[in-house]
Amino acid sequence: MKIRSAETLVTSPGRNFVTLRITTDDGITGLGDATLNGRELAVASYLRDHVVPLLIDRDAARIEDTWQYLYRGAYWRRGPVTMAAIAAVDTALWDIKAKAAGMPLYQLLGGASRTGALAYGHASGRDVPELLDSVRAHLAKGYRAIRIQTGIPGLDSVYGVAASSAAGGERYDYEPARRSTTAVNRPVEEVWDTRAYLRHLPNVFEAVRAEFGPELPLLHDGHHRMTPIQAAKLGKALEPYDLFWLEDATPGEDQAALRLIRQHTTTPLAIGEVFNSVYDYTTLLGERLIDYVRSAVTHTGGVTPMRKLLDFAAVYGIRSGLHGPTDISPVGMAAALHLDMAVHNFGIQEYMQHAAQTLEVFRTSYTFTDGLLHPSDTPGIGVTYDDDVAATFPYEPAYLPVNRLKDGTVHDW
Repeated sequence: MKIRSAETLVTSPGRNFVTLRITTDDGITGLGDATLNGRELAVASYLRDHVVPLLIDRDAARIEDTWQYLYRGAYWRRGPVTMAAIAAVDTALWDIKAKAAGMPLYQLLGGASRTGALAYGHASGRDVPELLDSVRAHLAKGYRAIRIQTGIPGLDSVYGVAASSAAGGERYDYEPARRSTTAVNRPVEEVWDTRAYLRHLPNVFEAVRAEFGPELPLLHDGHHRMTPIQAAKLGKALEPYDLFWLEDATPGEDQAALRLIRQHTTTPLAIGEVFNSVYDYTTLLGERLIDYVRSAVTHTGGVTPMRKLLDFAAVYGIRSGLHGPTDISPVGMAAALHLDMAVHNFGIQEYMQHAAQTLEVFRTSYTFTDGLLHPSDTPGIGVTYDDDVAATFPYEPAYLPVNRLKDGTVHDW
């Protein structure tokens, strides 16, 4: 079963996505997600110019060998562009192998370890009443775990907070800025105040717990905005509200920073959505400095290395919490769900529901019922790509926002 062709597909049904489609000489196709939000065309070029020519006539069944060939065979390793490109190839080859076997991918990964994957949604509001309405809306949709994000008094806008409670956080969180305030297309710039955030957030969780009780799992994303001591302070302040996790409390590049946070709080910690290699985790896992692995299949080299990373994490009692925003395409989301079903140390799955126009391009078979996701028993990963619909959504330049402090200093966002 040789690779006959590999196509790099770029479309923008509500936001930009990069997809690799591999076709074998016997007509089986496989899809892989290569989307890198705000840098999509860099990955598309990497695939077209440097990876696709290496794939033609390779044995599609040799997934591990192909992964090692693309990773070790290139002098320049790792980095988000490289790993997103490799992830697309790897996921597409797993899609092909599972289709050839007539099985859903999770069966090839060892079979189901559960009946479904617990998912959490994104509730947010500009103030507490609007946030509570958003939580209610998510509970009505069937979510049984909720991420809590809120506006901060004195700040005009906060990344991760929906423009209205009706949106429930689903449309606007992680949404790229499509318009610039200048003639040149540039990211929107937001103003941030960490001290105001640290004062306000415990009161928010107190209000949510008072309204919805102690049983509902609550999560929060710090978006890398805090120093280690600030993150430790917040984790300690949130302990009375029993968070499922505090995510990305401090920039992930400094793994040793998690030691300080861990010393001061028992709030569970999650990190890793900006990581793209097991090497980003070695200190964090070996010293048990986190509780959940937050990487995405799309940005960490695909199904092959993600399975290895999660098995490594399992040795230390650390669970999965795979990244699942709407800037991961339904292809990447489906791949994550197959891993969620198979691995023993599953924790929770982020689930932001894609826009209707996105789902017109990417036809999915996964389901969300009673708070649980299931990838379906469709052979492969269970996603098809509609070329005709995709062609109606051309690429649009888009960026995530930039964060600045009140004095104008560029800040982690």
